[in-house]
Amino acid sequence: MGQKTALICGISGQDGAYLAQFLLNKGYVVSGTSRDAQMSSFQNLVRLGIREEVKLESMALNDFRSVLQILHKTEPDEVYNLAGQSSVGLSFELPVETLESIATGTLNLLEAIRFTGAPIKFYNAGSSECFGDTDTITADELTPFRPRSPYAVAKFAAFWEVANYREAYGIFACSGILFNHESPLRPGRFVTQKIVATACKIAQGHSHKLQLGNINIKRDWGWAPEYVQAMHLMLQQPQADDYVIATGNSYSLEAFVMETFNCLGLNWQDHVTSDSSLFRPTDITYSCGNPSKAEKKLGWKAQYKMPEVVRMMIENRLG
Repeated sequence: MGQKTALICGISGQDGAYLAQFLLNKGYVVSGTSRDAQMSSFQNLVRLGIREEVKLESMALNDFRSVLQILHKTEPDEVYNLAGQSSVGLSFELPVETLESIATGTLNLLEAIRFTGAPIKFYNAGSSECFGDTDTITADELTPFRPRSPYAVAKFAAFWEVANYREAYGIFACSGILFNHESPLRPGRFVTQKIVATACKIAQGHSHKLQLGNINIKRDWGWAPEYVQAMHLMLQQPQADDYVIATGNSYSLEAFVMETFNCLGLNWQDHVTSDSSLFRPTDITYSCGNPSKAEKKLGWKAQYKMPEVVRMMIENRLG
């Protein structure tokens, strides 16, 4: 067996950067794509100190020819599709861009793999958002999808594209249905990063107020560097399958806020205000995953729950 090559689509994001780091440590040759690799800063790769170890290519996922060219050029053993518009909130403002970047992008990758005929293993970034509101039910791989945002609809379509290509063409293709996973590499628009950043500024003496929408929503929050390990494990199995990746514990956004401010010795109620403009047109009240299949078949289990995630994000910001 020679050295394996991986192609990571969306390498500049949180998951892409951590996955690149993980695969490099495993001895992979890692290529990554961005829409314009010459103009992208790849700041997350820089922060992890791996910018020069990765081969970077320009690729437009909504352009089949572009996708095919990069597959021919990089000749990957494994393709990880982490690209596409990644914000649920933003998807209400950019529904067409969201659907094209996720659903059409995934389809182009699958079709290009089929077209080349190469024995490429394909990982697709699914999302717990596809489940919608599960009404206190912990979701597993058999829980029906009821998407409640343009982002979730796009991920829903991509999930079934993957299943279709696996069944119809025998391609090794699988989806990881990942629940929320956080890290210091999260963009500032994500609520967890917003909470941690603002709370740290307040602790340093700035007179900020933290404005949030609905703090009663509940989410299953994990640690992103752990979740990318599950992606890799899925492609090492004898058969392709789909897996829920989660901690199995759900906490309210209020609890996340309280934990953050408590870690900094502050009373959150002195610094947080509710802003109705931040409420989404439709939002998921409760979200929690059942990762028992991943534990049984992949040997994967989350080591960090929400309180540890909060602490590590704060330590990174203040350290």
